[in-house]
Amino acid sequence: MALFSILYWLFFLVSLPPLIVIQLAIFLVTAPFDRRRTLVHLFGCVWGMIYVWVNPLWKLRVEGREKLPWHAPAVITANHLSILDILVLYGLFAPFKWVAKGELFRLPFIGWNMMLSDYVPIWRGDRESVRLMMTRCRAHLDRGVPVLIFPEGTRSLDGELLPFKEGAFRLACDANCPIYPVAVSGTGDAIPKHGILFRDRMKARVQVLDPIHPSQFGNDPTALRDATRAAIRAALPHGKGILGAGR
Repeated sequence: MALFSILYWLFFLVSLPPLIVIQLAIFLVTAPFDRRRTLVHLFGCVWGMIYVWVNPLWKLRVEGREKLPWHAPAVITANHLSILDILVLYGLFAPFKWVAKGELFRLPFIGWNMMLSDYVPIWRGDRESVRLMMTRCRAHLDRGVPVLIFPEGTRSLDGELLPFKEGAFRLACDANCPIYPVAVSGTGDAIPKHGILFRDRMKARVQVLDPIHPSQFGNDPTALRDATRAAIRAALPHGKGILGAGR
C-alpha cells in the first residue's frame, strides 16, 4: 500500500502542470462569453475526478446530481470527512463555487485552479474574511451561481457529524434561495487526516438530498441549519458505517 501511495502521489504531482495549462487555455478562450466561468469550473471537475478514476482502490457513486440547479442561486452544504471529499464532490459535475480555506489559494497549481474558477477564500479566525466571503458568495448567488460550503467548518476526525455553523444558512436566508444538503460517506477510511499513505479501499457515496427552502422555516437561519443537519444525518450510514460506508 505504501508503494502504491507513493506512485499515486507522484502521478498527482506530474499531472498538475499540464492540467493547469489546459485550464488556463480554457479560461482565456471562454472569458469573453463565460463570465460565470462555468466551463473553467467543469474542467476542474474533470481534473478532480481524474484522481478518482485512475485509482483502482477507489469507487464512487453519485446520486441525485440532477436535482442541482445550473442557472439559479442555491447554497450546497455537505458534511466533511476527508480531504477526498473535495475530489468526490467534483463528481457532481454541476456549476458551483467552492468556499475554501484561504491557505489553499496560496498553493501552486491547486491555488491557481481555484483562482481561475473564481472560488471564494475564507481565513479562519479572521472576522473581516468572513464578511468578505459572505459578500462574494452573495454576488455569486445574485448571478445565479450556486456556492458549496462545508458547514462543519472542518473535517470530522471520527466520522461523527459535527455542529453546523450558521453562515451558510444566513446566506441562504438573505438571498432567499434553497439549501441543497449533500451527504458524503465512505471517504474517511481511505486516507488519514494528517497523512498521505492510503490505509483502506474507498467506496464513497455522494447523495444530493431534496432542497430545503428558508421559507419553510420562516427565514430563520437557526431552524434552517438544524433541519439541514438532520437531513444529512438521516442520510448517512449509522455507527461505524459513517466512515466506511459500502465496505
